[in-house]
Amino acid sequence: MNTLNPSRSNPSFPVHFVPFSGTRQDCDECEKAERLGFQFEYAYQPIVDLQNRSVFAHEALVRGPGGEGAATVLSQVNDQNRYRFDQSCRVKAIKGAAELGMTQPVSINFLPNAIYKPEVCIRTTLEAARVHSFPLEQIIFEVTEGERIDDGPWFASILREYKRCGFKTAIDDFGAGYAGLKLLSDFQPDIIKIDMDLIRNVDTNRARQAIVRSLVSLCQDMNIQVVAEGIETAGERDFLFDAGIHLMQGYLFAKPAFRAIAEISPAAWSTQKF
Repeated sequence: MNTLNPSRSNPSFPVHFVPFSGTRQDCDECEKAERLGFQFEYAYQPIVDLQNRSVFAHEALVRGPGGEGAATVLSQVNDQNRYRFDQSCRVKAIKGAAELGMTQPVSINFLPNAIYKPEVCIRTTLEAARVHSFPLEQIIFEVTEGERIDDGPWFASILREYKRCGFKTAIDDFGAGYAGLKLLSDFQPDIIKIDMDLIRNVDTNRARQAIVRSLVSLCQDMNIQVVAEGIETAGERDFLFDAGIHLMQGYLFAKPAFRAIAEISPAAWSTQKF
């Protein structure tokens, strides 16, 4: 679900840091970006592992300062503050996860076109993780399939740098556009999240069932984890579980919790298999 459209002790943490030998001019656009001029917060929605009956991760979803919907925030993002917003999102999501005592990964949406120099722009994220003692391997960066990628090799370099730093990567809303398979062939993420439009009523729609099964098979061959998002009914959950998808997200399990960790509905775990 894209809203932008990122043990408490880790002795090996410093080995992930990217050496920086440049100057402040190395990322002029980020440095020149004016301050946001507006506030925002995060809600966190769990991604569950149905097979193990556990929480796999939490997606950080942008909200207004009083819990207002993402649109109230995103409508204020423009070319002048886009870079600062992208950086602020990372810091706030990591800080919030740490303050909540989150022990599972946090998944953060990012704007690839707001990054000018990956090894420099990532410094803010690395510093936020260090300051808040949040392990790098527990940070997932999501980019939506529909995000306009002007330069494929440049996008690939961003993903390579993220992986080098220890982050996981995900393609969100997979199947919502026409570039999905091309993205998958060029950049193998750790995770794909199947778009909710393909999930809706999948238990009764044979065409969607065939597409989902094909995606599961493809990702198994490529060693990519699959998350089904937007699950609202037990029927959708049960079909997806039978199709081999164990990682799920949606209102059936929990709605996003504003500045909090959501509680999973006990009834949501009960499938035909258990």
